[in-house]
Amino acid sequence: MTSESASVVEGELLWTPSSKIVAEAQVTRFEKWLERERQLHFSDYEAMWRWSVSELETFWGAIWDYFEVISDSAIQTVLSSRAMPGALWFEGARVNYAEHVLRHEANAAPDEVAFYHMTEIRPLDTLSWVELGAKVRALATWLRAIGIAPGDRVVSYMPNVPETAVAMLAVTAIGAVWSAASPEFGAKTVIERFGQIAPKLAFVADGYSFNGRQIDRRAEIAEIAAALPSLERLVWLPYLGLEREGWVDRPVEDYAHTLIEPVSREAFRFERVASDHPLWILFSSGTTGLPKAIVHGHAGIIVEQFKSLVLHSNLRPGSRMFVFTTTGWMMWNSVVSALISGASAVLYDGSPVHGQVDLLWRIAAQTRTTFFGASATLVANMKAAGVRPGERYDLSALEVVMLGGSPSTPETYGWLYDNVRRDLWVTAPSGGTEVCTALVGGMTTLPVYAGEIQCRCLGIDAHVWNEVGEELIEQIGELVVTSPMPSAPLFFWGDAEGKRYFESYYSTYPGVWRHGDLAEMNSRGGVYIYGRSDATLNRYGVRIGTAEVYRVVEQVPGVTDSLVVCCQTTEAGFYMPMFLSLMPGIELTAELKDSIATKLRSEASPRHVPDAIFHVPGVPYTLTGKKMEVPIRRLIMGEAIDRVLSRDAMSNPALLDWYVDFARSRAVGQAP
Repeated sequence: MTSESASVVEGELLWTPSSKIVAEAQVTRFEKWLERERQLHFSDYEAMWRWSVSELETFWGAIWDYFEVISDSAIQTVLSSRAMPGALWFEGARVNYAEHVLRHEANAAPDEVAFYHMTEIRPLDTLSWVELGAKVRALATWLRAIGIAPGDRVVSYMPNVPETAVAMLAVTAIGAVWSAASPEFGAKTVIERFGQIAPKLAFVADGYSFNGRQIDRRAEIAEIAAALPSLERLVWLPYLGLEREGWVDRPVEDYAHTLIEPVSREAFRFERVASDHPLWILFSSGTTGLPKAIVHGHAGIIVEQFKSLVLHSNLRPGSRMFVFTTTGWMMWNSVVSALISGASAVLYDGSPVHGQVDLLWRIAAQTRTTFFGASATLVANMKAAGVRPGERYDLSALEVVMLGGSPSTPETYGWLYDNVRRDLWVTAPSGGTEVCTALVGGMTTLPVYAGEIQCRCLGIDAHVWNEVGEELIEQIGELVVTSPMPSAPLFFWGDAEGKRYFESYYSTYPGVWRHGDLAEMNSRGGVYIYGRSDATLNRYGVRIGTAEVYRVVEQVPGVTDSLVVCCQTTEAGFYMPMFLSLMPGIELTAELKDSIATKLRSEASPRHVPDAIFHVPGVPYTLTGKKMEVPIRRLIMGEAIDRVLSRDAMSNPALLDWYVDFARSRAVGQAP
């Protein structure tokens, strides 16, 4: 193995599943069930996908039956109509998400692990299925006893530890509505989110640890509580061991005291609710305005997580899913949901490079992780640091690496095969918080091509369209979904007439979901994502995805990260600056600028060459790891900073000052 992968060509075949992998895949089991129970047979995955979207009701009804979804009553209709927005799923059903996540407990061995967990200040430990179930039932019973009822909102300001997962499952088990913010969020950002939903109770931790530094959050909790008049009580987790007296004017209960009363499985009752009863509220990044309060329902999330985690991610009892995430990102919900398949989940809270640059690979090895997920940017940083995980650690249990957070390059795929394992399934699904799943993603029975997302996901009627709604193949356009999805938002909290929901997804193509990504599909069903369409680079009338630029630039020696935006300067003019983060000791010389321009011109096109290149102290990211292209573009265009973004929504807020100064040095709305 070598840290520098050989030259990888986009679309190059990198891996083909063995006949054993195909035969034992979860999707193959589902296909055999369809053949036996529904007399359906498919020649290949593409045929199966086409059936799943053309016979939408039949497909999702089959998912419901195959996974034996528990309901108090029979389904009246799988899908009320194909109109979007407004389609209703599984009317008549009464279900509970947490009941399905915990279902495996009944058959689990006493020491069978549900969660592996570790933080910067806690060593690696485990929580068994039996222990998890007992804690959830105890906490859920306490919540009921203090008056938390179905529909009440309960929020969390806690790190990625088992106590948070237990709280989420307990809250949803009784029909209350869950929402979370990571403790790295500042008070203003949390208030912007929770202030929209009027929570009744909050789970809070005294602080968190990141990169060896312990951060006290008591002052932020007091500020948040003061701004939420609906908040009646707090549950306190002394994660850092700090005192809790005298800092907030609400009743406070120690987390440990909520778990005292044992409740047997037989005695506990899950609150089965209507299929469209709110399950949780997720929030958009909030970098360009008040975050959208996205509401998902129990039934839609249950069937989507079964389909996504079992059929697409190939999880099963014995699998172990580890994704580096925080509690404020939708991936945390998916990691906890991994238990719905009978798999175990691995939780880690802290810096991904605390103590060592390859910490996450060490955790993956120690926990015998089978499904490992990290951002493409993090993997690129490991590549730059010369990490060789496959040489240093026993990763023989690893089956799949999932890349997320940003578009992945062929070179990233190649590095994984050269430095982790040759026999590895690499997948880079793309979806979002809005649907809490992937629209296009992976399938273990399909080959892997460099830089390519393998397929459109089952039951997701995804296409690429041009501006007038014509389908595109081998061309870049808007990623759209033309049929309803069970996990699409029920609504946005506080958006009584649905205006913001409609404008967010349906205003461009009436009746069709516009996801907001630039994408390309090829003739074999593979997909490429080129970044957000609202961050599109318009060069002389040609739309360019930012990922096309990053792929080239970030291969230049000495470049560690980059950001590119395109600002309209007149009705016909555009200005495209590029911002580079460089390795220590590297200067942005005229020669380096020329080298970058030449590489972009030859490997992409003359249109990809920026108008100016600047050396910056760093590239700004959201707390969920996305480059802040749109806010920086708007800032440079002269918009007021308080309308453009919130510092609390940034992972590195100190960087903003450089970009503010840069924007002020430009003539607003005019080319420099």
